[in-house]
Amino acid sequence: MRKRIVSARKFVKPSFAYLIEKKRDGGEFNHDEIRFIVDSIVDKELPQHQLAALCMAIYFQNMSAQETATLAEEMMLSGDVVDLSKITKPKIDKYSTGGVGDKTSLVLVPLAAACGVVMPNMNGVDEEFVISNLDKLGAIPGFNPSLTLDKFVDQLSTVGCTIAEQRKEIAPVDEVFYQMRQLTATVPSLPLITASVLSRKLAQGAEGLVVDVKWGNGSFIKDVEQAKQLARSITRVGRSMKRRCVALVTDINQPLGDSVGTGLEIQEAVKLLKGEGTEDLQELVLKLGMEIVRLAGVAGSTLSAKQTVQRALKEGAAFEKFKEMVAAQGGKTDVLDDPEKFPKAKYVRKLPAPKRGYVHTINAGMIARGVQLLGQNKKGKLDPAVGVSEIQKVGTQVKQGEPLMMIHYNDESKLESALDYLRSAYRLAPKRPNPPELIVERVA
Repeated sequence: MRKRIVSARKFVKPSFAYLIEKKRDGGEFNHDEIRFIVDSIVDKELPQHQLAALCMAIYFQNMSAQETATLAEEMMLSGDVVDLSKITKPKIDKYSTGGVGDKTSLVLVPLAAACGVVMPNMNGVDEEFVISNLDKLGAIPGFNPSLTLDKFVDQLSTVGCTIAEQRKEIAPVDEVFYQMRQLTATVPSLPLITASVLSRKLAQGAEGLVVDVKWGNGSFIKDVEQAKQLARSITRVGRSMKRRCVALVTDINQPLGDSVGTGLEIQEAVKLLKGEGTEDLQELVLKLGMEIVRLAGVAGSTLSAKQTVQRALKEGAAFEKFKEMVAAQGGKTDVLDDPEKFPKAKYVRKLPAPKRGYVHTINAGMIARGVQLLGQNKKGKLDPAVGVSEIQKVGTQVKQGEPLMMIHYNDESKLESALDYLRSAYRLAPKRPNPPELIVERVA
């Protein structure tokens, strides 16, 4: 039920045209006006064409931090708000804008729980880029991402973490806004992204939030300055809502880790949960994990946070928590203990380097699209055996004919169209490029 603060004065409902005009001309909405907009969406009284005009006006004129905080709160209250007050442990969630090869949430959710932090994670449509975390978890036989809110709370009480699909009862106005943003090309609106993220995460019961804002060709955010602005917007508005919030801006101009797919990425996540894996993934998991335990108050100093995270990985507690979460959601954990039980592709072939040189740039988005073409069926589901692995990263020296990656596929008729994307993703040069900085900025 929506909680309301009764105003001492009577609010005279404005026309929708007046509100659109006000924002179009750079005006600032007050609390009553934002509440009226959200209530009108809930009651289906705001016509679609006027909601479209409102989204466009906000896109061009922006919103203040206070406006955005009010919108986030009202959107949060537009549906159910999960009550986790009976769980005494700190509740911190993690949000990512999504990126190619990003399997950090698959690791961080159980890792945080192993460190004593409850992670009420629901995966929204804006937390993916071509291949979502739920797509990846679908490679585990039996895994069920659909949890009722009661089951969601029960699992948090017993296991300490979930990775579930977004419930329609959570911030339903956000879904209406998001669909309209897609139709009107206003998805990149910073205040609307900020209100969307905070409304959903706080409605799910999070007391604080660690944000990973990715920028680059493997993300929907292509400009680093826009990524920084979004990180600042979420943390600033989160603080004004009396919530703890930290953000990292990270580079995704090449795939994160060395695999892209579903089953292949789950196997890579398992390696990470055992303290292994590629250098970039280990670095990002460590940094984000440290932010989570510090924000939760589980660790005080930077050194203590680092030791807490490393211990949970090294001693196997994070991996055991992942298996516990998977089992609680109906998944078979034997494939996690023995990767050989994962489905294997009929064919595995290399993508040969066309010449000698250094990997200068990689278009991660093209790799994701190639994998999608290779493995997607008519229903839009990805074959868990299909993907690419052993991806050579920026700065790697290769000889002509050496593999830039290994391609796993089952349908030969799809190979050529996928190869067009995979070949085009790489650019080689005679000189070694400067390695990109993985973490661009920390905002707290």
